[in-house]
Amino acid sequence: MDSTMDPAFDDIAAAARRIEPYVRRTPLLVAPELSQRLGAAAEFKCENLQAIGAFKARGACNAVFALDDAHASRGVATHSSGNHAAALARAARLRGIPAYIVMPEGAPRIKRAAVEGWGGRVQECAATLAARESAAAALVARTGATLVHPYDDPWVIAGQGTAMLELAGQTAAPDAVLVPVGGGGLLAGTAIACRRLWPRTRVIGVEPAGSDDAARSFASGVLQGAGTPHTIADGLRGALSARTLRIAKASVDEIVTVSEDAIVAAMRLMFEGLKVVVEPSGAVPVAGLLEGRVRGARFAVILSGGNVDLDHLPWIRGAGAD
Repeated sequence: MDSTMDPAFDDIAAAARRIEPYVRRTPLLVAPELSQRLGAAAEFKCENLQAIGAFKARGACNAVFALDDAHASRGVATHSSGNHAAALARAARLRGIPAYIVMPEGAPRIKRAAVEGWGGRVQECAATLAARESAAAALVARTGATLVHPYDDPWVIAGQGTAMLELAGQTAAPDAVLVPVGGGGLLAGTAIACRRLWPRTRVIGVEPAGSDDAARSFASGVLQGAGTPHTIADGLRGALSARTLRIAKASVDEIVTVSEDAIVAAMRLMFEGLKVVVEPSGAVPVAGLLEGRVRGARFAVILSGGNVDLDHLPWIRGAGAD
């Protein structure tokens, strides 16, 4: 596979073998009383319990350990609001190479601390996608590092798809798999794997209404600008790429949007009903169930991350978007 290609199922299977020493097999949790509250049977793939607290560990490890020694020696670089940044910093440390990270101003404190804790060299930029991409390109030009894009990268997408491989070994095929969507890497990897493993199961992306470029792009078939996202789900403020839109159009059934109030309610429901810490981005697909945005009787839900600043819980300080 080269960087111009879209990953296939075999690439996801290869990624699972490559990253097995470096990631956790996350549990699938079930809470019957919670399903009653949601009005549908739901099982929760807990990537919030993954290394660095998010599914991003999968794609980052696959991208880093797929590099040949010559490229790896110059390090890796990326732009990210937090989870991919921490995942790449961790993967780079595991391989013994530098990681150069562009983070937008205002990124959650807990996520920046995680990046720096893993040895990532952080550079701030304005909180826009254009600023992030420009700063990352400058870093690559200066250092010679390999850019590992948060989602527009075939090795990253293949790595993210390994969560679906695990999920398929943990339960029977549901009516639908619900996946949070920002840039679309997790959605793309999940859809590729699901089409092979559970061909009759629907794949549904869920995103905040305040950052709805994926829904608009999916509906039109043409990439739509991200604009200025307004959502508490900071990990979903990225925009689809041509690659992730192409994969979505081929393998995803639907992308729906949810309100900020529903995201906060879903986040709290996971705390109280499932007894796990889930960040706003990870709670977004649960919000789809709460608002009745998806149809079916049985769902598998990917809880993508659990990195929450406990000093700023939204039901304490208010749930307004940034």
